[in-house]
Amino acid sequence: MDRLILLRHAKAEGEAPSGDDFDRALAPRGQREARAVGMQLAALGLRPDLAVVSPSARTRETWELVELSVAGAAVKFEPALYNAEAGAIRKIAEKTGAGARTVIVVAHNPGLQELAVRLMRDGTAPAECLSRAQRHFPPGAVAVFDFDAEGRATVDQLFYPERGL
Repeated sequence: MDRLILLRHAKAEGEAPSGDDFDRALAPRGQREARAVGMQLAALGLRPDLAVVSPSARTRETWELVELSVAGAAVKFEPALYNAEAGAIRKIAEKTGAGARTVIVVAHNPGLQELAVRLMRDGTAPAECLSRAQRHFPPGAVAVFDFDAEGRATVDQLFYPERGL
């Protein structure tokens, strides 16, 4: 894996009709944000070879809307990503993404934010970028990391969806 894209699911509805957190779908704002994130990834030339997606309703829907702009990735729904902690997310990405050049992981906080911050610290990211990721990693947030031959990460992009979409 040469590049890892961490994508937090877009804004979800407050409650699912079933009452189960796993079943929460995207709110209308989240749908707009997911489409916008997909367009931004495409505009930056960031097209994943593999998408590893938590199977919750909001993560699946986020990926489906992002995929409209960055089509072509193989998709693996990974149950262990549902509310996974940072170390587990990284292991899943590395194991599942072996042989892929660009992997996108669509999952949940706090694990995604914690992983983004860890990778930024390990890769000596600019202080402003690290501080921003530590303070807030909102729904629809994207962190992109490039890996060198020794497996060290360097942050390439950090962006959040525009509010008011």
